[in-house]
Amino acid sequence: MKPPLLVIAGPTGVGKTAAAVALAGLVPIEVVSADSRQVYRGMDIGTAKPTREERAAVAHHLIDVTDPDDRYHAARFAGEARAAIDAIRSRGRLPVVVGGTGLYIRALVRGLDPAPPADPAFRRELYALAEVGAEALHERLARVAPALAQRLHPNDHVRIVRALELLRAGAPVGEAQRRWRDAPEAIDDVMDVGLTLPRDVLATRLQARAGAMIEGGLADEVRSLLARGYDPSLPAMQGIGYREMVLLLRGELDEAEALRRMQRDTVRYAKRQWTWFSREPGIQWLDVALCGGPDAVARLLAERVEPHLKGAPL
Repeated sequence: MKPPLLVIAGPTGVGKTAAAVALAGLVPIEVVSADSRQVYRGMDIGTAKPTREERAAVAHHLIDVTDPDDRYHAARFAGEARAAIDAIRSRGRLPVVVGGTGLYIRALVRGLDPAPPADPAFRRELYALAEVGAEALHERLARVAPALAQRLHPNDHVRIVRALELLRAGAPVGEAQRRWRDAPEAIDDVMDVGLTLPRDVLATRLQARAGAMIEGGLADEVRSLLARGYDPSLPAMQGIGYREMVLLLRGELDEAEALRRMQRDTVRYAKRQWTWFSREPGIQWLDVALCGGPDAVARLLAERVEPHLKGAPL
């Protein structure tokens, strides 16, 4: 019998990577990143990629695997993650999926809902509308699916565009979760752990991290991406931090306002992640603060997985 797949999920900034790095000192693991933004090369500061030291401490997979103008999606992630998991097990190590992109994790462990393919022409039309203003795109969704629009933030362009695309094709967006549960690709044995923190503590941490990103050269990172020809309307460039830096470099925002928006939107994003993961079945939640920090979380996780590893081929 194979040991269960370990998943460490939760909102951004909660300490998932730190816990995984600490776990690597106790159990032979390799990490499969489940982060929809860390896949992009050249986007390091604004995506909070693991540091060079963290990546030296434990191998990380599915980071820096594509360029910002490539359309990375959940189905591609699921296929590449499964290949990485098989390779990790072949080396006698435990694969640990670490990240906060709930759709990617769902696609991996429970399969993807069959849905119409992307429509490039329609997407270009919608992203052009987003350039006019986030509210314009959100209002278009609100006209055809008001209940769905209430659940999506106006700046969540990727999900709004995909929802409009599915609705245009006649796909029942709201029924996707039920069909995922019966997907033939589902992984049966998953040890699914979610990390959390008191919300005010996490909000303070995220606000400080946004400031550190700007001080660490986020504007220069975005300037480099623009110089390489990456269009600001690309989905990858619409992520938190990148869209604000584009406006800063254009002279449309000053640094204080760019920071304020980054802090606000990052905290809102963490709340959306909490909402997503709270609806996922089977997650065992650990409060990082109550446990005593990422190192203590790692010890708890090691205690949980070690019985499954003894004498069991990976």
